Amino acid sequence: MNYDLSDTVLVEQDGPVRIIRLNRPDELNASNHDLHTNLARLFPQLNDDTEARAAVITGNGRAFSAGGDFNYLDELARDTDLRKQTLVDGRQIVRGMVECRVPIVAAVNGPAVGLGCSIVALSDIVYMAESAHLADPHVAVGLVAADGGPVTWPLLTSLQLAKEYALTGDRISAERAERIGLANHVRADDEVFDAALACAKRISQLPQGAVEDTKRILNMHLERATLATLDFALSAENRSFDSPELRANLDRFLKKG
Repeated sequence: MNYDLSDTVLVEQDGPVRIIRLNRPDELNASNHDLHTNLARLFPQLNDDTEARAAVITGNGRAFSAGGDFNYLDELARDTDLRKQTLVDGRQIVRGMVECRVPIVAAVNGPAVGLGCSIVALSDIVYMAESAHLADPHVAVGLVAADGGPVTWPLLTSLQLAKEYALTGDRISAERAERIGLANHVRADDEVFDAALACAKRISQLPQGAVEDTKRILNMHLERATLATLDFALSAENRSFDSPELRANLDRFLKKG
């Protein structure tokens, strides 16, 4: 199957496994409009790829994804039409990952921040490099954290830990993530992708119907959480783009740049 995506998201075929690479390495795979839109388009296409049995998602270069590009956040704060489309795409990323029949294994090769952290939280199995970390700094910059972590973390770890990391934006080291249930395995930096790929290949060789229906059963819990929270979360994030705190932080960050 040929995927209809720009070069910000690359999809390679390895037998029945699809290797997905976030591809803005010079910007540490930070999200801009193109990357965000193509992630929204990716997961329905993966779901419809009849030969795909498992997938690995990773980042090209030194990072998994360093979150939102500050220039992009500035555009969203100023352009309500672009923001509206971005929130629609955000919903599609969450729902697309939750509903995708194909098991998704994350190979977290470096920092996974903001949207990157959300993608990790929505993946089915997570391998992290020793030097990698997770962080959701939405609140710290003045935004509501609408997807990924706040939606899924209460199902993966304790509610108190989910609150701590969502409210503070503190970094979660790979070792800590594994210990509290936000990652399955930690591997040496040069081994993490191969370990994730081996896991995906193993799953791809198991009976397809049993794998997909079992994933569906497990994700029914996640789907309920998504349906219960996502509308409020996205509306709240939309409002927070107009906050004076976000404006002040963006001006400060962009001035530094």
